[in-house]
Amino acid sequence: MTMPEKKWIIKPKGDADLIDELSKKLEIHPVLANLLVQRNIKTVDEAKKFFRPSLDDLYDPFLMKDMDKAIGRLKQAFERHEKVLIYGDYDVDGTTAVSLMYSFLKNNVYPNIGFYIPDRYDEGYGISFKGIDYAAKNNYSLVIALDCGIKAVEKIKYANSKNVDFIVCDHHLPGDTLPEAIAVLDPKRPDCQYPFKELSGCGVGFKLLQALCITDNIPIEKLFAFIDLVAVSIASDIVPILGENRIIAYYGLKKLNENPIIGLKALKEIARVTDTKLNVNDVVFKIGPRINAAGRIEKGDKAVRLLTSSDEAEARRLAREINECNEDRKELDQNIFKEAIELIQQDPEYPNKKTTVLYKEDWNKGVIGIVASRLIEYYYRPTIILTKSNGLINGSARTVEGFDLYKAIESCAHLLENYGGHTFAAGLSLKPENLYKFVQTFEKIVSETIKEEQLTPFIEIDDELEFKDIDSKFFKVLHLFEPFGPGNMTPIFVSYNVYDTGSGKTVGKNSEHLKLELKQDTYKKYFFPAIAFNFGYKVDELIQAKKFHVCYSIDKNEFMNKEMLQLRVRDFQIPCNEEQD
Repeated sequence: MTMPEKKWIIKPKGDADLIDELSKKLEIHPVLANLLVQRNIKTVDEAKKFFRPSLDDLYDPFLMKDMDKAIGRLKQAFERHEKVLIYGDYDVDGTTAVSLMYSFLKNNVYPNIGFYIPDRYDEGYGISFKGIDYAAKNNYSLVIALDCGIKAVEKIKYANSKNVDFIVCDHHLPGDTLPEAIAVLDPKRPDCQYPFKELSGCGVGFKLLQALCITDNIPIEKLFAFIDLVAVSIASDIVPILGENRIIAYYGLKKLNENPIIGLKALKEIARVTDTKLNVNDVVFKIGPRINAAGRIEKGDKAVRLLTSSDEAEARRLAREINECNEDRKELDQNIFKEAIELIQQDPEYPNKKTTVLYKEDWNKGVIGIVASRLIEYYYRPTIILTKSNGLINGSARTVEGFDLYKAIESCAHLLENYGGHTFAAGLSLKPENLYKFVQTFEKIVSETIKEEQLTPFIEIDDELEFKDIDSKFFKVLHLFEPFGPGNMTPIFVSYNVYDTGSGKTVGKNSEHLKLELKQDTYKKYFFPAIAFNFGYKVDELIQAKKFHVCYSIDKNEFMNKEMLQLRVRDFQIPCNEEQD
């Protein structure tokens, strides 16, 4: 399959005087100064703070609404020797959050705790009645819910009737009514004045523990010993890597690379990335999927057992088992993706639709979100993949850039049993008899609200760059912009009138990738090795072209103990013949 043609959008340049001032004072290339201005960095001091994140700049956790209540109830539980249950969802954010909270409390504060991860297939997402019954039956009088609970109004009411108190630590959008918990920590609460709204679920748990450290005079370094878990949650949950998230991700990745907790070390070994300096992208594609796979194929508590392990042999065994789950997940994902493509190709009405909504009752619930994301790469439109589980139809939804998926699903609320999520990703469930009406309604709502340009994939380009300006100094400063992610994406540059030196060839198991050596027309002595993933089908077209335009990011390639700069090509454009002559 070929990728759809993408529109190139070049970001407007920042203020010219400001770019010139930063370029001179910081002694950096104007293109790099422009990147700073595009990120709303206007002074030398702001630039230095951006380039050197500091843990001292983390916000006071007591700025978060209900933090004092949460700490008060937690302290009461410790004093009364109550049993405390750490409860979290089965995805990466939930399992890292539970692992962080459990490990910190167990090792530093309070041993009388347990953890609970709901079963994806039996209980579904978030707080469950079964989980509450488990807490009551086993005499847990306080539950700390992580990465879930903000909409569990009825379930927490049920917990209250069982004398089970809840502290909710969530980061999802709340509904009209907040649950009647002892404390509801969620920076997205309308009445919460916390300065940073985009924490991960694990990040909210981190703030609760930060508050506990302040209250009990626990050295903060004891909490930072688990900061790599928070970084994994930030990367995997695709939250903006700005503000506090950027600071935590910076130090968390540093720890993940230099001195990870035992469970993450075992995962790095099984993923064969012990000699690699992991970045956000590596976590998203190499670490996160393995943690997720436990809950998709078996049970999420296996991921928590791995991430809380203090025994290296046990951690390696669990990492191997989770890796096997991931291999099974990949096979399921590929099979369902293939079936989904067949359903699309069999639908004569599909070309006229603005959405992709597909249902098959035997599809594995654990991988439908991955399939939805993959389909958007090829059929660029809001997508929901549905399957049947426990008598209900359950779905996982993903969207295109700029379109609010959550709002569209919310407009179908009268047809749904449950739904939750955010702008870019959501989950939902409905009765089988409402399926046809839901598909029609969702299509109608999206058709009426989506803009035509939102249905065309695009690449946002930060600036034009000439090959002569790419050198080790340029890359060294560019490297300071990391960690990259939403809100601070990897800079994409465009260079015009380039050509392959003649060494262009396909690589990969199925010749799906393209390896090139690129030169620029005007500066023939400057050339760069380039890799273009999934562009193997363009090899003849590019080699025959006299010249073409290319957009790319810059990274470092290590081969035979040598390091060299490499262009990671994101797209090509071949000028028309008239321009080439």
